[in-house]
Amino acid sequence: MDEVPRRGTPVSADGDDELAAELRRRYDAGESIRSLCAATGRSYGYVRRRLKGSGAELRGRGGDTRTA
Repeated sequence: MDEVPRRGTPVSADGDDELAAELRRRYDAGESIRSLCAATGRSYGYVRRRLKGSGAELRGRGGDTRTA
């Protein structure tokens, strides 16, 4: 994503599909939802909905939760 759109800027249906694919690719590569929000200018809820809609398996909250 080269430029950060203004928050709340409408996205066309084609643009929404492209954005969802880009969000999924970056999330699967390890980026957090919050960093994706900052990069795209979109809300947490928007990014989360697009990730879930694209079939991404969302990670749990927090750091390492494994026990010894």
